[in-house]
Amino acid sequence: MKNVTVFCASSPKVKPEYLEEAAKLAEELVKADYRIVYGGGEVGLMGVLATRALELQGQVRGIIPHFMVEVEWEHKGVTDMIHVNDMAERKKLLVKDSHAIVVLAGGIGTLEELFEVLSLKKLGQIVQPIIIVNTAGFFDPLLQMLDKLVDEQFMRAEHKQLWHVVASASEVCGALEQLPRWSANAIEFAAVK
Repeated sequence: MKNVTVFCASSPKVKPEYLEEAAKLAEELVKADYRIVYGGGEVGLMGVLATRALELQGQVRGIIPHFMVEVEWEHKGVTDMIHVNDMAERKKLLVKDSHAIVVLAGGIGTLEELFEVLSLKKLGQIVQPIIIVNTAGFFDPLLQMLDKLVDEQFMRAEHKQLWHVVASASEVCGALEQLPRWSANAIEFAAVK
Protein backbone atom coordinates (compact mmCIF):
# COMPACT_ATOMS: atom_id res chain seq x y z
CA MET A 1 0.00 0.00 0.00
CA LYS A 2 1.33 3.41 -0.95
CA ASN A 3 1.44 6.24 1.58
CA VAL A 4 0.14 9.72 0.84
CA THR A 5 1.14 12.35 3.36
CA VAL A 6 -1.40 15.11 3.92
CA PHE A 7 -0.58 18.49 5.44
CA CYS A 8 -3.62 20.48 6.58
CA ALA A 9 -5.15 22.69 9.27
CA SER A 10 -5.98 21.70 12.81
CA SER A 11 -8.34 24.64 13.35
CA PRO A 12 -12.02 23.67 13.69
CA LYS A 13 -13.16 27.27 13.17
CA VAL A 14 -12.63 27.40 9.40
CA LYS A 15 -15.31 27.63 6.70
CA PRO A 16 -17.22 24.39 6.06
CA GLU A 17 -15.90 24.17 2.49
CA TYR A 18 -12.39 23.46 3.81
CA LEU A 19 -13.63 20.72 6.13
CA GLU A 20 -15.66 19.21 3.28
CA GLU A 21 -12.56 19.19 1.09
CA ALA A 22 -10.69 17.20 3.75
CA ALA A 23 -13.51 14.63 3.84
CA LYS A 24 -13.52 14.43 0.04
CA LEU A 25 -9.77 13.88 -0.04
CA ALA A 26 -10.13 11.04 2.47
CA GLU A 27 -12.79 9.44 0.27
CA GLU A 28 -10.65 9.74 -2.86
CA LEU A 29 -7.50 8.36 -1.24
CA VAL A 30 -9.31 5.43 0.41
CA LYS A 31 -11.06 4.58 -2.86
CA ALA A 32 -7.67 4.54 -4.63
CA ASP A 33 -6.20 2.31 -1.86
CA TYR A 34 -3.71 4.80 -0.43
CA ARG A 35 -2.76 4.89 3.24
CA ILE A 36 -3.17 8.39 4.65
CA VAL A 37 -0.27 9.64 6.77
CA TYR A 38 -0.96 12.85 8.67
CA GLY A 39 -0.14 14.80 11.81
CA GLY A 40 -2.30 12.77 14.20
CA GLY A 41 -4.75 15.48 15.29
CA GLU A 42 -8.43 15.03 16.09
CA VAL A 43 -9.81 18.46 15.18
CA GLY A 44 -10.03 20.69 12.14
CA LEU A 45 -9.23 19.40 8.67
CA MET A 46 -6.88 16.86 10.23
CA GLY A 47 -9.62 15.34 12.31
CA VAL A 48 -12.14 15.29 9.45
CA LEU A 49 -9.58 13.68 7.13
CA ALA A 50 -8.76 10.87 9.55
CA THR A 51 -12.31 10.30 10.78
CA ARG A 52 -13.77 10.06 7.28
CA ALA A 53 -11.03 7.67 6.14
CA LEU A 54 -11.63 5.44 9.17
CA GLU A 55 -15.38 5.47 8.52
CA LEU A 56 -14.59 4.04 5.08
CA GLN A 57 -12.25 1.39 6.55
CA GLY A 58 -9.23 3.18 5.12
CA GLN A 59 -5.71 2.96 6.49
CA VAL A 60 -4.59 5.99 8.52
CA ARG A 61 -1.26 6.58 10.23
CA GLY A 62 -0.83 9.51 12.58
CA ILE A 63 2.47 11.02 13.70
CA ILE A 64 2.22 13.33 16.68
CA PRO A 65 4.66 14.81 19.23
CA HIS A 66 4.30 13.92 22.91
CA PHE A 67 3.41 17.50 23.93
CA MET A 68 0.35 17.39 21.64
CA VAL A 69 -0.74 14.10 23.19
CA GLU A 70 -0.45 15.67 26.64
CA VAL A 71 -2.88 18.45 25.68
CA GLU A 72 -5.26 15.86 24.18
CA TRP A 73 -4.95 16.81 20.50
CA GLU A 74 -4.39 13.18 19.48
CA HIS A 75 -7.08 11.41 17.41
CA LYS A 76 -8.33 8.59 19.65
CA GLY A 77 -9.69 6.57 16.73
CA VAL A 78 -6.38 6.22 14.90
CA THR A 79 -4.74 3.02 16.14
CA ASP A 80 -1.64 3.35 13.92
CA MET A 81 -0.28 6.32 15.86
CA ILE A 82 3.42 7.11 16.22
CA HIS A 83 4.51 9.33 19.11
CA VAL A 84 7.65 11.40 18.54
CA ASN A 85 9.73 13.79 20.61
CA ASP A 86 9.29 17.01 18.66
CA MET A 87 8.00 18.72 15.53
CA ALA A 88 11.23 18.14 13.59
CA GLU A 89 11.00 14.38 14.11
CA ARG A 90 7.33 14.48 13.18
CA LYS A 91 8.02 16.24 9.88
CA LYS A 92 10.85 13.88 9.05
CA LEU A 93 8.65 10.80 9.56
CA LEU A 94 5.70 12.34 7.73
CA VAL A 95 7.84 12.53 4.60
CA LYS A 96 10.12 9.50 5.06
CA ASP A 97 8.05 6.70 3.52
CA SER A 98 5.66 8.88 1.56
CA HIS A 99 4.92 8.30 -2.12
CA ALA A 100 3.29 11.72 -2.47
CA ILE A 101 2.52 14.84 -0.45
CA VAL A 102 -0.85 16.58 -0.63
CA VAL A 103 -1.38 20.01 0.91
CA LEU A 104 -4.82 21.25 1.91
CA ALA A 105 -5.64 24.68 3.33
CA GLY A 106 -3.98 25.46 6.64
CA GLY A 107 -2.18 27.92 8.84
CA ILE A 108 1.46 28.62 9.53
CA GLY A 109 2.20 25.00 10.46
CA THR A 110 0.83 23.77 7.13
CA LEU A 111 2.72 26.48 5.25
CA GLU A 112 5.92 25.61 7.10
CA GLU A 113 5.50 21.95 6.12
CA LEU A 114 4.81 22.92 2.51
CA PHE A 115 7.87 25.14 2.25
CA GLU A 116 10.09 22.58 3.92
CA VAL A 117 9.18 19.88 1.38
CA LEU A 118 9.47 22.34 -1.52
CA SER A 119 12.94 23.28 -0.30
CA LEU A 120 13.93 19.63 0.18
CA LYS A 121 12.70 18.77 -3.30
CA LYS A 122 14.49 21.75 -4.83
CA LEU A 123 17.70 20.53 -3.18
CA GLY A 124 17.20 16.98 -4.44
CA GLN A 125 16.62 15.48 -0.99
CA ILE A 126 13.12 14.18 -1.77
CA VAL A 127 11.48 13.25 -5.07
CA GLN A 128 7.79 12.83 -4.18
CA PRO A 129 5.07 14.69 -6.07
CA ILE A 130 3.80 17.68 -4.09
CA ILE A 131 0.17 18.50 -4.86
CA ILE A 132 -1.44 21.70 -3.61
CA VAL A 133 -5.24 21.56 -3.39
CA ASN A 134 -6.34 25.14 -4.06
CA THR A 135 -9.81 25.00 -2.50
CA ALA A 136 -11.81 28.14 -3.36
CA GLY A 137 -8.56 29.85 -4.43
CA PHE A 138 -7.13 29.61 -0.90
CA PHE A 139 -3.54 29.36 -2.17
CA ASP A 140 -3.84 32.03 -4.91
CA PRO A 141 -1.83 34.69 -3.00
CA LEU A 142 0.86 32.13 -2.17
CA LEU A 143 1.06 30.96 -5.78
CA GLN A 144 1.39 34.59 -6.86
CA MET A 145 4.27 34.98 -4.41
CA LEU A 146 5.96 31.89 -5.85
CA ASP A 147 5.59 33.42 -9.32
CA LYS A 148 7.20 36.60 -7.97
CA LEU A 149 10.15 34.55 -6.68
CA VAL A 150 10.68 33.38 -10.25
CA ASP A 151 10.07 36.83 -11.76
CA GLU A 152 12.64 38.34 -9.38
CA GLN A 153 15.07 35.45 -10.08
CA PHE A 154 15.13 34.02 -6.58
CA MET A 155 14.13 30.74 -8.27
CA ARG A 156 14.50 29.55 -11.84
CA ALA A 157 11.38 29.08 -13.97
CA GLU A 158 11.86 25.30 -13.99
CA HIS A 159 11.52 25.25 -10.22
CA LYS A 160 7.78 25.76 -10.75
CA GLN A 161 7.81 22.04 -11.57
CA LEU A 162 8.42 21.31 -7.87
CA TRP A 163 4.69 21.43 -7.18
CA HIS A 164 1.42 20.77 -8.96
CA VAL A 165 -1.85 22.61 -8.27
CA VAL A 166 -5.34 21.13 -8.47
CA ALA A 167 -8.62 22.92 -7.79
CA SER A 168 -10.19 20.18 -5.67
CA ALA A 169 -9.55 16.92 -3.87
CA SER A 170 -11.36 15.03 -6.61
CA GLU A 171 -8.41 15.77 -8.92
CA VAL A 172 -5.65 14.50 -6.61
CA CYS A 173 -5.57 10.81 -7.52
CA GLY A 174 -5.72 11.56 -11.24
CA ALA A 175 -2.81 13.95 -10.85
CA LEU A 176 -0.82 11.34 -8.92
CA GLU A 177 -1.23 8.90 -11.80
CA GLN A 178 -0.22 11.43 -14.45
CA LEU A 179 2.58 13.44 -12.86
CA PRO A 180 6.02 12.54 -14.20
CA ARG A 181 8.42 10.84 -11.81
CA TRP A 182 11.01 13.17 -10.34
CA SER A 183 14.60 12.19 -11.01
CA ALA A 184 16.73 10.91 -8.16
CA ASN A 185 19.42 13.12 -9.72
CA ALA A 186 17.34 16.19 -8.91
CA ILE A 187 20.24 17.73 -7.01
CA GLU A 188 21.62 18.78 -10.41
CA PHE A 189 18.33 20.56 -11.08
CA ALA A 190 18.83 22.53 -7.88
CA ALA A 191 22.32 23.71 -8.75
CA VAL A 192 22.81 27.48 -8.79
CA LYS A 193 23.43 28.82 -12.29
